[in-house]
Amino acid sequence: MIRPSCGVAVALLLATAVPLGAQRLYRLEVSPVASYTSYDSQLELKPSIGAGLRLGYWVAGPLSLEAEGTYARAVTSTSLGEDVTAFTIGGSALGNFGLGASSSFFVRAGYAQADFGTCPDVSIPGAGPCGSSGVAQGGLGMRIGLTQTIMVRVDGVASHSFTDPKFTNLALHAGMSLMIGSEPLVDGDLDRVYDRYDDCQGTVPGALVDKRGCPTDQDGDAVPDGLDRCPGSVAGAAVDAVGCTRDTDGDGYLDGLDQCPDTPAGAIVDGRGCPGDADLDGVFDGIDRCPASPAGAAVDALGCPEDADADGVPDGVDQCPDTPQGHPVDARGCPAVPVADSAGERTWVVSGTAWQLRGAELNPSARPVLDSIAASLRATPALQAEINAYAHDRLVPSDNTRLSQQRAETVRAYLVSRGIAAARLTAIGRGSQTLLVQDTTEAARTVNRRVEIRVRNTP
Repeated sequence: MIRPSCGVAVALLLATAVPLGAQRLYRLEVSPVASYTSYDSQLELKPSIGAGLRLGYWVAGPLSLEAEGTYARAVTSTSLGEDVTAFTIGGSALGNFGLGASSSFFVRAGYAQADFGTCPDVSIPGAGPCGSSGVAQGGLGMRIGLTQTIMVRVDGVASHSFTDPKFTNLALHAGMSLMIGSEPLVDGDLDRVYDRYDDCQGTVPGALVDKRGCPTDQDGDAVPDGLDRCPGSVAGAAVDAVGCTRDTDGDGYLDGLDQCPDTPAGAIVDGRGCPGDADLDGVFDGIDRCPASPAGAAVDALGCPEDADADGVPDGVDQCPDTPQGHPVDARGCPAVPVADSAGERTWVVSGTAWQLRGAELNPSARPVLDSIAASLRATPALQAEINAYAHDRLVPSDNTRLSQQRAETVRAYLVSRGIAAARLTAIGRGSQTLLVQDTTEAARTVNRRVEIRVRNTP
């Protein structure tokens, strides 16, 4: 047990130890020591005080190799009181480990040759041991730094013989260690990896590093772990200075992955983060309140067709944009007039704008044309009207025929409501059998979705 006075001395030595910043890479260690040895009872020797010298070489990291030699003059414990000279020469391997700010402790193991002089021709009982024996050595010790190269060294060693008589000696060594050829261990970027071993010097303070001293970056966003406040960023996403992702336009797609980073708020985007425009009117889906505007139609900021002359044909499609208000128009937006053929028949056209996309309800815009037809029929009782309704080519034939028949019946019913006898009116649904233009755009389908009223004399 260490006495209180010894404990105070050790504490004072630790308090004056070299600070952590002055740690060094050691190469050679020269250590003269004084020793106190307690011998095994079989050797019949009293405890003795001796001296020794150790020469060490630090191989790598915590490992050092050491050669040593010790000398002691012992007296036998028998009545003869003979003097015995004890030598040991050997070597050990040491594992050195940091302790506190600058000190270290070590464990040691090795082999030595213990020599007790030359044996006489005739053995004299009580004269003490003689000859030599191989011994295994093991022990623990401690170094306490006084300066960068001078240390106090204390260690205890146990030696056990390989030959008869078997004995085990215990020794306590105390002395100084002089570290020769040492170099300071500098950590310029304070990443706990010394510059000598640091492959990435100049690491930003706070960054986590690997064994080589290089910053780690688990999510690959170029912001080192330890500084990265969002360490699970999606691969490829742009991040800010603290490693967090952004979505500048708020469309749900992160900057760096978003191929259209300036999408207006409210627009519907695709898998690339780009807004769609199904009707190609220049107003993005999600913002467009009229997502089925006719191709070519001029639209307002909300994507709805503009119709300056209020004739039911959108601007941009209307070929007669200045039609007087209330005047019936055809599919081109131009004033509707009866067409006379070679037999003296006249034909009126109710344009596709008068009908719902898949409905048969009559739009009020068609009433002026139908009122003109009713007036002609009332003025000339001999006239009859054939109502031919057509549909665009977007449905199956049977559905086209049924829808066009319903529209023809709607026109017939309107003329009857204006005083025309039903017997003078024939309603025929002709489906999509006669297309005026190729049915590929919404404007073309509007032209094809029409009703023609042919008025002629009774045969």
